[in-house]
Amino acid sequence: MRALAAAESRTPKKNPMLQIYNSLTRKKSAFEPLTPGQVNMYVCGMTVYDYCHLGHARVMLVFDMVARYLRYSGYDVNYVRNITDIDDKIITRARENGETIGELTARFVAAMHEDADALGVERPDQEPAATAHIDDITKMIEQLIARGHAYVADNGDVYYDITSFEDYGRLSGKHLDELRAGARVEVQESKQDPLDFVLWKAAKPDEPSWASPWGPGRPGWHIECSAMSTHCLGDYFDIHGGGMDLQFPHHENEIAQSVGATGQPFVKTWMHNGFVRVDDEKMSKSLGNFFTVRDVLKQYRPEIVRFFILASHYRSPLNYSGENLEHAKASLTRLYTALRHADASGGEILDDEVERFRAAMDDDFNTPDALAVFFDLAGRINRASGQEQADLAATLKHLGAVLGLCQSEPEAFLQGTPQRADDALDSAAIEALIQQRSEARQRKDFAESDRIRDELAAQGIQLEDTASGTTWRRG
Repeated sequence: MRALAAAESRTPKKNPMLQIYNSLTRKKSAFEPLTPGQVNMYVCGMTVYDYCHLGHARVMLVFDMVARYLRYSGYDVNYVRNITDIDDKIITRARENGETIGELTARFVAAMHEDADALGVERPDQEPAATAHIDDITKMIEQLIARGHAYVADNGDVYYDITSFEDYGRLSGKHLDELRAGARVEVQESKQDPLDFVLWKAAKPDEPSWASPWGPGRPGWHIECSAMSTHCLGDYFDIHGGGMDLQFPHHENEIAQSVGATGQPFVKTWMHNGFVRVDDEKMSKSLGNFFTVRDVLKQYRPEIVRFFILASHYRSPLNYSGENLEHAKASLTRLYTALRHADASGGEILDDEVERFRAAMDDDFNTPDALAVFFDLAGRINRASGQEQADLAATLKHLGAVLGLCQSEPEAFLQGTPQRADDALDSAAIEALIQQRSEARQRKDFAESDRIRDELAAQGIQLEDTASGTTWRRG
């Protein structure tokens, strides 16, 4: 059962006001699925030869958020996110490691799932791998050849004929003349046009290969997604998503392939999330600012990272920095601190606040505005009492479930396992010091009381004195 089970007990009716920015039309428009009540969505997943980095985390979290909200809005969602388990980088890495391609990809698929699970990303409904769809790939290439969109070159490769597709460049806004002016063709390639791209690569020594009508070989990267998406979702489906870096050439080539092979429009709405930058610079291994999900989770708890990513609109650039992560930590702490002092179990969901949240999310999944509703609720929780406080807290928990936030017990979050090695104090030690401080205050030894507070603060422990006693959290 999905994490939204509790929230779905009050699932709103399907909302015709949802507006999504379509990268193909470059404007927001009302979302109307091809089949009423059913949404078919495909997202380009990971090439599994290394650990997931922050860019991968953003893709996973953004489209997890989209799928969650569509389900919350009453749609039956079929979410497909593929795995690329054969390409040049995989072959090279396996060779460098002295392991088989299967061993390499299995290891990093498992690592990807571990990272996604840690971030609260729900598994897609289908997760096809390229090597399991070779038959679909070869059939699509045969269709392209038969329709005059592809050709077998004299080196045994099969290429897509870019001049055969009139609308090429519509998604990215690029023109063929502009692209052709900057294109380079390697000496050994047998393309008819420098922009033609490979669909099938003829077998090379010591590389994996599969049988095909054109001889043994392996698929090109672009054709894999066209074949897997149409196999899982049909020739025309609702949403195709991915990172902005895939818009060209990958998604542009997918359109040319799929439309060329089937004669159908392929995708109704294209969605692309923005780039991840590190301290306002492009994330790059060469710049030394490249972070894997595992690197980040050594410093920050997963829910903080999730909040950080969702606090920016999905189409905006996301700037990763220690300052921004600390801000996300403080913001999430504020929400949990409000929930700490309220009993949400007997509360009723406030429809007006749900509508405010939905108005933000229906505006192209505007999570920053949606989170502003959370903070308004938190502020009101802190000022309220009794049933009013319970209703506000229940509403915050209900809406938090839609975004995968605020579902932990407040004490578990606020007093959770320290992330940094220098956070040496465990819960028992903290409670012992708080008891010592309480005893010092009772005997009016305020110098000792202050010393203990300062000692705890130096370890990142913040105290809050209330009428019912002293509570604490990790700062």
